[in-house]
Order: sequence, then structure tokens, then C-alpha cells
Amino acid sequence: MFNFILFGPPGSGKGTQSVKIAEKYNLAHISTGDIFRKNIREKTELGIKVQSIIEKGELVPDELLIEILENAMDQYKEKKGFVFDGFPRTKQQAEDMDVMLEKRNESVSLVLALEVNDDVIIARLLKRAELEGRKDDTKDVIENRINVYNNQTQPLIDFYKDKNKFASVNGIGSIDEIFNNICTVIEQNI
Repeated sequence: MFNFILFGPPGSGKGTQSVKIAEKYNLAHISTGDIFRKNIREKTELGIKVQSIIEKGELVPDELLIEILENAMDQYKEKKGFVFDGFPRTKQQAEDMDVMLEKRNESVSLVLALEVNDDVIIARLLKRAELEGRKDDTKDVIENRINVYNNQTQPLIDFYKDKNKFASVNGIGSIDEIFNNICTVIEQNI
């Protein structure tokens, strides 16, 4: 199994690129953000639980995320692996994910970060908020999400570098340019 984590700040293009990667390599795309938004729309118990957390730009508790990931993974037994989009975001989540994968006799294959500066992220997310009517993409929430990413998620780079599983690509450019750069890195690691 090829278990791939696409990493980067909110608005870096993780969702767009994850879908393309999943299609090309026959992987299941698992986006915690998509799972949460679907449950919020459907007003499920999970949706009600996480709505206020997401609207503040904060992180959902780790044990809940692991449970959601395991359930999502169980739905895709025919795939060659997974693209994880939006998880893990902290070192504790990464360690919990390793334990979960070990129980399945699997591991993280590669972590790739999309590098995008804060000004580009803010502009992208404000535009997305306009186009999609996303309430969680206000300037204050965006800035908070960037701060959360920088303070809590950025240390994961060292965690995965120590395991020789980390690479990065420039996340600025056309969707296809970025995708081609990602594929080059994946091909070197499969």
C-alpha cells in the first residue's frame, strides 16, 4: 500500500492536488475537512460536535480524528493506498496515525508539503469564500488557521524528515505545474 500525506497550510491546494493524485495512482482520497463539512451539512451527531470547533479555526480532538480515519479507510479496501489530506496536523496525530497504520501492517510511505506564503494563502481563501460561500474562510479565521498551522503543524516536518519520508514542492503555479512536480517526487518514492 502507498500511504501518502499531502501537507501544507490551509489554501495551499491540498484538496485539488489530492484528488488528482488519488485518480492517477488509484488511491483513496481521505479529507478530514470534506468529511466534517459533509457531516455539518447533514447535521449528523459528528457534524454538530465539530461545527463550532471548525468555525473558530481550531483543531478537532485527536481521538475523534483517528476514529474517523479508520472508518474512512475501511470503505476503500480495493484501493492501492491512501492520500491523506488535512491529517495529521500535530506530532501526536502523526504518532497516533503510525500506531493505527501499524495495526494494519502498513506505514506512511511519503509526506509531501506544498510550500505557499501567507499572502497567497489569504488571497486564495478569501476568493474561495466568495466563490463557494464558505463561512469558515473569513480573514480573521484564515489568519488564525495559518497561526495554528505554523505553531502546531510545522513541527511535523522535522518528525517526517527524521524518518526520511519528507519532501516539499512549490505550491505556487498552475494546478498542472504543481501536479507534475508532485508526481515527479512520488515516482521517485514509489
